[in-house]
Amino acid sequence: MAWDTTESDALHERALGFVRAFEAGQAMPESFDALACDLARFQAASIPGVARLCVARHADPQRFRAATDAPAVPTEAFKVSRVATFPEALTQVTFRTSGTTLGARGSHPMRRTSTYDAAALAFGRWALTLGTPPLPERSPVLVLAPSKAELPDSSLTHMMHLFAGAFGGAGGDADFFIRDGVLELVALDARVSRALVRKEPVLLLGTSFAFVHLLDAVGEAGFRLPEGSRVMQTGGFKGRSREVDAAELRRDLASALAIPGRSVVSEYGMTELSSQFYEGTLAGHALAAGVYVEPPWARVVPVDPESLLPVKEGEPGLARIEDLMNVDSAFAVLASDRVRRVAGGFELLGRWPGASPRGCSIAVDEILGPS
Repeated sequence: MAWDTTESDALHERALGFVRAFEAGQAMPESFDALACDLARFQAASIPGVARLCVARHADPQRFRAATDAPAVPTEAFKVSRVATFPEALTQVTFRTSGTTLGARGSHPMRRTSTYDAAALAFGRWALTLGTPPLPERSPVLVLAPSKAELPDSSLTHMMHLFAGAFGGAGGDADFFIRDGVLELVALDARVSRALVRKEPVLLLGTSFAFVHLLDAVGEAGFRLPEGSRVMQTGGFKGRSREVDAAELRRDLASALAIPGRSVVSEYGMTELSSQFYEGTLAGHALAAGVYVEPPWARVVPVDPESLLPVKEGEPGLARIEDLMNVDSAFAVLASDRVRRVAGGFELLGRWPGASPRGCSIAVDEILGPS
C-alpha cells in the first residue's frame, strides 16, 4: 500500500510559507506555535519512537497548545532509531553525522530536500550577503571543504553546494579546495588572485579547522581577499591535535585575510536539523560576535539538563531547538550544547561536559521503549 504524502506535503507548504514571508519582508502567515503543534501531532502519529516519548512524558499531542508542550528528541536518538514519518523507500537523501571514535553515526532521512534548501538559502543570504555594502550578486563562492563527490551524505557539504550555485553561479567541484583531506592552497591562491585582479569580493566558506590549516599554511605572509569579501566558518573548535579559541580564530582570520572582524560570520547547525543559525554581525549590524540569530521558523530554548524545562531568562541550559523545517523527522531536537539567551539571540557555551546529560539519556530510553 502506497504511503499517503498528502498531510506531509501540506505541512511542508505551511513551513515554506514562513520562508516566503521572510524573503518578502512580510508578517509570518501563522503563529509559530500553531504549526509546531500540528507538526508534533503528525510526528507522534507517524514515528513510533516519538509516540513512545509522548506516552512516557504523559504528553497528549491532542492537547498541545505551544511548541514547548511537545517533548524534544535528543540528537543521540538519531544514532539508534530511525526518526522519520515516511517509509524508507521514499527517502530522497539521508544526511549523516561525521564519523566519531564512538562508532555510531546519526542519520537524518529526508523525503524532500526542497524545504531544507529554501530555508538554507533564504537565511544564508540574509546572514552572509547583506550589510553595508551588500555582497554583489553572483560573487565567487570558494569552499574549504570536500565536495559532494567525497561526502555525499553531509548536510554541510549539501548546503555549501547550494550556496555555491545560488550565490556564485557555479557549485562545481572546481570551487571546493579540499580533496582527499588535503588543502589545495595553490589552486585556492590562483582563484583568489583572479578575484583580486577583477576586484570581485568573494564568499569563502569553511570549517573552523580548515581555516586553522589555511592560517598554518600561509603563516606570516597572510592571504589577502578582495575588499568586501565575507567568510563563513562553521564547526567546533576542538580538533584532533589542539583546541582553538573562537575569538582568537576570528582575529587571526580577519588579520590574515585583510577583512573586518565583523565580516567573519560563524554558523551553527547540525545534521539533525533543517535550519541554521548565524552570528548577526553583518545583517544585524548591532549584534556582537558570538550572538547567534534564529530565523522566524526556528527557536533555541535553554532547558534544565534534568527536568528539560525552560530555565530562567539569561541562565544557561541545554539547547532545545525547535525547527519548523523538520517536517518529516522531529520538529524539536535536544542537543548536548549549552546555550544562553541574550539580547538579539543566543550564545553558545560549548558542549555539555562528560557523558550525555541525564535528561537526554532518559529521553533516548523512552524513545526506544522496553528492552
